[in-house]
This record gives sequence, C-alpha cells and structure tokens, in this order.
Amino acid sequence: MLFSTILILAFATSAADYACWRRHLRHASPGRRRLFLLWVLPSDALLPAIALTGFLLRDNTTTFMLWAMWLLWVWMLLVLPRIAWYLLAALRRPRTGLVAGAGIVALLVWGATSGRTHLRVTRTEVCSPRLPAAFDGLRIVQLSDIHLGTLVRPERELHRIVDSVSALRPDLILFTGDLVNIRSSELDDRAMRLLGGLRAPLGVFSVLGNHDVGVYIKDTVAQPREASLAEVVARQEAMGWRVLADTTVYLVRGGDSLSLSGISFDPALRKQRHDATLPPAPLDIVYRDVPPSLYNITAVHLPQLWDQIVEAGYGDLTLSGHVHAMQAKLHLFGRSFSPAQLLYTNWSGRYDDGPHTLYINDGTGYVGYPMRLGAWPEITLITLRTCE
Repeated sequence: MLFSTILILAFATSAADYACWRRHLRHASPGRRRLFLLWVLPSDALLPAIALTGFLLRDNTTTFMLWAMWLLWVWMLLVLPRIAWYLLAALRRPRTGLVAGAGIVALLVWGATSGRTHLRVTRTEVCSPRLPAAFDGLRIVQLSDIHLGTLVRPERELHRIVDSVSALRPDLILFTGDLVNIRSSELDDRAMRLLGGLRAPLGVFSVLGNHDVGVYIKDTVAQPREASLAEVVARQEAMGWRVLADTTVYLVRGGDSLSLSGISFDPALRKQRHDATLPPAPLDIVYRDVPPSLYNITAVHLPQLWDQIVEAGYGDLTLSGHVHAMQAKLHLFGRSFSPAQLLYTNWSGRYDDGPHTLYINDGTGYVGYPMRLGAWPEITLITLRTCE
C-alpha cells in the first residue's frame, strides 16, 4: 500500500509538472525553463528515491527512518505549493495561486516547528453509576504514540512531556502504545531515565502498539523481532512501568476496586491495522475470570477493537491511540475534520455509546512526516465521577 501510494503521488506530480510545462513554459525563455527544471526534476525524483532506498536497504534503521521522514517533508515543501499554483493558474487566478503557495509553505514550516512540539492538555470527565465511590474523582493521565526513534530533540521533548504530566498530579498513568518507532534500542538509557520520572500513586501502566512489537524490523537476523519486543517490555518494567500484555489487574482504593485491562497489538494485524473492522481479539484471555460487575478500564492501541470490547461486556472506559488524527486536523464551526476520517470510524477524541466511553489520544510523537497541523501533541487528563 505504501509503495503504491508513493508511485501514485510521484506520477500525479510529474503529470502536473508536464501539464504546466506545456501550458506555460514551452515557449518561455531558456532561463525560465532552466529554472523550472532545476526546481521540478530533483523534487519529482525525491519521493521515488526515498522509496527505492528504503527498499534496497538491509534494514529500516532508526537513522534512515528519521532522514526519510524529513525528506518527505522537504518533498511536501517543494511540491504542494506549486500544485496549488497549478490549480489556481488553471482557473486564471495565478496571483491567488502564489498567495496559496506561500500559505502552504508557512503552514508546513509552522507544523514542523511549533505544531510538532506544542503540547496541549485535554481535560474531560467521565461519569458512571458503576464507578465505586472510592474512585470518585480519580485522575487518569493518558499518553500515547511517543515514537522515540523519530523525535528530533528527544531530551527536550521528553522533559516537556514528563513535566506536564507531573503538574497534573495524576492518580494513574496509562500509555496506549507505540513507545518506540522501529526497535528496542530507541528506548535508550536517556529515554528510560526521563520516562522513569513518571509517577502515580496507583502506578504507570502501558500496552504495546504495532511499532513496539518489532514488525518493522527488516533484518531479523541481526535482531529478531521477538528479541526486540522482549527488550521493549523489559526496559519499560525497569522504568517502573507495568506492561499489560493481554491481561487484567485490579486497582484497590479505600476498600473498593476496579479492573484495569490491557490488550497488546497482535503482529498478525500488521496489514490490517488501518482497517475499519478487525478479526476477533483474544478477549477471553484478557477478561478471564474478571467479574463483569466491576467497573472496567481497558487500554488498547487500536481503537477499532472498541466494539468488540463493549460487546464482551467490558470497557466502561476504553483508552486508545494509534491514529494521531494523521497529524492533520482542521477545526471549523465547532467540528474537526481529518484525512483519518477516510479510514477510521472513530479517529480522535471522545466517543460515547450509552454507558461506555472511548477516548482516542492523538499522541505526542510523529511518524511519516515530522509535523502536526491542528492535531497537536496531546496529553489527556480524564477525571472519573460517580453519578446516577
């Protein structure tokens, strides 16, 4: 799918450039034509070059993935403004096209600087008559999708996350997957030291996302996927985090208790991770012997599993990540819009289905391209309330 998308984009861009050449530059001065070719040809070759390099490399190294992410951003910077100009010039609005192109450049630069690093805290209250009285007012901080291997300034960005979470005084911290981007080595001593600073009275818990389980490692001889996964889990536990791998634990407060379940990403779903519906998850293992009468919080990376969780009779509160809102979200007239809506039924923020609530955190990191527009890096503070 990725290579097909790249080929389609590369072909469409080259076709638009050729159409512009025939329409506007075929009879232009040699100097103008030369400048046009110097701009167009390298940028048209950039996307296929990234894809070909990735295909030929023995492994998806962290360094290559970081460079590929930035080169994709450069391609967007060189191509998208001129596509906007082509469209508006075809409508006989070339000056408007220049303004639109300049605006796109400004947005891309802003998204890769301030938009990429500007943390926001989203606060929401979830009310349920099933919540035990002792947990009334419980403060849960949800984090997701840090993608350590793609962080530009890891120490600064992780400091900002940890300080922001600590200032919220959470009772419980839940991380909903994709801590690393490709392999366990991205969770190095520096990252462990900083993330190990996250503390909460009821603990710090996490689940595994698709990037955590090693499915994107190509050179499995140098590092088997299972070995990388085991190291990701071991390093989280060394930080004081508890990884909930298809299991349930019980939290006790003031004589009351609730159940906290975690569902790991199944590597078999690698090609289906963006599908609207997924095969049955091993919920019989996750919720084995868990009393349905207990209020249940479920952490799962993929939000598409929410329906299955609710049908099983659990997930009073389900927390997910994964989508990032594709790192691009438009806020208009009190509503939000994103390309993610083309793939996902539930893609960002809060969803309620009777007594069940799903919250999809937009994540704090970035993958694919190093920017965020509208879908700002997010920390979620959820306060539980007992109500009628």
